[in-house]
Amino acid sequence: MNGLLVLDKPAGLTSHDVVAIVRRATGERSIGHLGTLDPMATGVLPLLLGKYTRLAQFFGHAEKSYTGTIRFGFATDSFDADGEPASEAQPLTKSLEELRDLARHFSGAMQQVPPIFSAKKINGVPAHKLARAGAEVPVKPATIFIHNFALTGLEGDSATFEMTISAGGYVRSVAHELGQLAGCGAHLSSLRRNRAGAFSLADSITVDQLKAVAGDEAAVLALLPHPRAMLTEMPSVTVDDQAAGRLRNGMQVNLPEFSSAPLIKVFTSPTELLGIAKRIAGTLTQPIVVLS
Repeated sequence: MNGLLVLDKPAGLTSHDVVAIVRRATGERSIGHLGTLDPMATGVLPLLLGKYTRLAQFFGHAEKSYTGTIRFGFATDSFDADGEPASEAQPLTKSLEELRDLARHFSGAMQQVPPIFSAKKINGVPAHKLARAGAEVPVKPATIFIHNFALTGLEGDSATFEMTISAGGYVRSVAHELGQLAGCGAHLSSLRRNRAGAFSLADSITVDQLKAVAGDEAAVLALLPHPRAMLTEMPSVTVDDQAAGRLRNGMQVNLPEFSSAPLIKVFTSPTELLGIAKRIAGTLTQPIVVLS
């Protein structure tokens, strides 16, 4: 089964757990998720199925939007509520406006240190595996971009927020660092991903909806976004059999697509994606990924 499935991940499941559920429901073994969600987090988790996993490289820079809650008063080793306390409890003494002043620090391009309990790879090994084994975890800062971070309310020691952040950015790290600036420690207490790239909660289905049609390929495919809705920054073009044959053989072709977009989605029918082609000059294009 080939396609892109957008799930609304429930709390308590790892991204690996979700992949296992999708495998059982679809019968497809080749599945890859586009950006992990921690077990505590919920929301949009896009997964590529079958031959579409070869398209993962084109989704790598998709920004993500979240809502959630930051609890002030103590930090944790994982920077979220699933971790162990890592600082002495201290009362929050800042007002909402004072916290908003501190939150303005987190805007635009900045260096961020990932949590040691994360999927970040260190010499090919996820950081969280090293951390749980008691090994040293030499995480390095990475450049991320925060497009929006707004505290929307404060009740007791917990602040609600909205955030849009680049791929590779950790909301947990922002919560942790904001706690440091506030002088009392903090951690992420809840998180919901509302959007990942072009896909939002409105495009997603629940795990229960998927399980309800398990084993029925046509019913599962009916739940997937239309292939032309993927990678919206790339225009779509439909080719005839002759051009399709040349593309499958790695040959250049002229495609009737006159935008300036560097990459083009190539279809052989309204829903059958042949692959991705790169513009060479004018309408002359070269295939870079062929799926069928």
